[in-house]
Amino acid sequence: MTTLTNAIPPATTANTTLSTRSKAWLVTAMLTGFMVLNFGDKAVLGLVAKPAMAELGLTPVQFGFIGSSFFFLFSVSAILVGAFAGRMSSRWLLLVLALIWGVAQFPILSGGAAALLISRIVLGAGEGPALPLALHATHHWFPAQDRALPSNVIAIGPTVGAAIAAPILSLIIASPAMGWRWAFGILGIASVVWAIAWAIVGRDGPYCSAHAASEGMAITPSSTEKLAAVPLAQVFKCRSWLIAVFAGFACFWAQGAMTTWVPRYIGGVLKIGQSQVGLVYALPWVFGTLLLLALGFLGRHLMRQGTSARWAVGGLFGGSLVVSGICLLILPHVSGTAAIAAMTLGWGAFLVFPMAPTAIAYAVNPSQRAVVISTLVGIASVGGIIAPSVVGWLVEQTGYGASQGSQAGNLLLLAQGLGNAFTLTGILLLAAGAAAIWWINPEQTCKRLQRHSHGNELMTAHSIG
Repeated sequence: MTTLTNAIPPATTANTTLSTRSKAWLVTAMLTGFMVLNFGDKAVLGLVAKPAMAELGLTPVQFGFIGSSFFFLFSVSAILVGAFAGRMSSRWLLLVLALIWGVAQFPILSGGAAALLISRIVLGAGEGPALPLALHATHHWFPAQDRALPSNVIAIGPTVGAAIAAPILSLIIASPAMGWRWAFGILGIASVVWAIAWAIVGRDGPYCSAHAASEGMAITPSSTEKLAAVPLAQVFKCRSWLIAVFAGFACFWAQGAMTTWVPRYIGGVLKIGQSQVGLVYALPWVFGTLLLLALGFLGRHLMRQGTSARWAVGGLFGGSLVVSGICLLILPHVSGTAAIAAMTLGWGAFLVFPMAPTAIAYAVNPSQRAVVISTLVGIASVGGIIAPSVVGWLVEQTGYGASQGSQAGNLLLLAQGLGNAFTLTGILLLAAGAAAIWWINPEQTCKRLQRHSHGNELMTAHSIG
C-alpha cells in the first residue's frame, strides 16, 4: 500500500536535536493551553444558562439565538485569517486572537442581554481561526509522519478546557460573592495572561520554510513539503474535502447544541444540583480528551508502520462519530446511570473533529494548508450557528417555559424537547461518521490533485513551446 509516509527520508541531525524537540513540545503545550481557553469560552454560556436566563429574562429561543451568535462571524474570520496565514507569522496572529478573546469577555461583567450578544459575536470572530492556526503552527514543528500525535494533543485542548473549566466555573457561578458574570471575567483575564506568555515563548518552527531559511536551518523535508501547489478550486471540489466539511458540520452542530443546552439537561432532566453540574458536564470532555490522546498515539503508530492516513486518521475519526451518533440516539430512552454513560460517550466521541482537518492537511502543500483547513472549519462551523436555535425551538415547541403546570411537568417538557434534539443530532453524526469512513482518503486525494497540477504544467509547457 502506498502511503504519504513512504517517501519520507530519514530525519537529519538538525531536526532531531534535543533542543528542537523540546521547543516543539513547548510550543505544542502552549497551543494546547490556547485551545483550553478557546473551549472554556464556548462552554461557559451553557453553564450560566439557568441564572443568566432568569436575570436577563430570556426565553429558550432567545437564549439559543445568543448561543448561535458565537458562530455568526466564526466562519468568515476563519476563512479570511486562513487566507493570510500561509504568508504571515503564526506567532503574531495567535497573539492577536488571544487578546481579542480577553477584551470580548469584560463587557459582560456589567452589561445586559445586548452586551452578552455582542460579546459572543466578537468572541466568535476571534475564535474562528483558532483551531486551524493552532494546527498550522504545530505542523511547523514536526515532520509529516509524526504530526498525528501533536495534532491530537492540540485537539485535546478544548476537551481539557471544558473538563477543567466546567467545575471551576460552576463554583464561581454558584458563589454569592461572584456569580455568573465573573465566569466570563475570569476567562478574559486568563486569555490576557496567555497572550503575555505566548509573546515571550511563541515561535515559528523549522518546517515553516521562511523561518527555516531565516535561521539557516537544514531540514529534510517530508513528503507533504514536496507536494506541488494546486488550484484551491480543485481542493474544494475533491470528495475527501467535501466529506470532511459535512462531518465538520455535524461536529459543530453537536458542539453548538452541547455547549448551549447540555448543562441545562444535566441540571433539569438529570436533576443535578447547580454546584455539581460542572462535574457531570466534565465527563464527556474527559472522555474526549482520553479518546483523542489514544487515537493520536494509535494513529502515529499506524502511520510509522506504513498504514495510510485514510485509516490511521480518517477511519478512526469516522468510527468515533459513529459511536457518538449511536449513543445520542440511545440517550433520550435511558435514565440514571445509563443516561450519564450514554451522555459521556455520545457527547464525548465527536470531539475528535480536529482529526478531519489533520487528514486533509496530508493531501496539500504546506503553503496551502492554512487556507484549506481554515475554509473547511469556517464552512463547517455553520452547524454551530444553526444548532442552538434549532434546539431552543424544539424545546419551546413542547410548551416548555410557557406551561402553567407544575415544575415537574415543565421538566418533562424540557426532557421531551431535548430528547428530540439529541435524536436529530445522533442521526446527523451517524451519517457523517459513515461517510468519513468510506470517503475521506488523503492518499487518493493527494494523487488526484498532483496529477491535475502535473497536467496543467504539461499544458503550459506545450503552449509555450
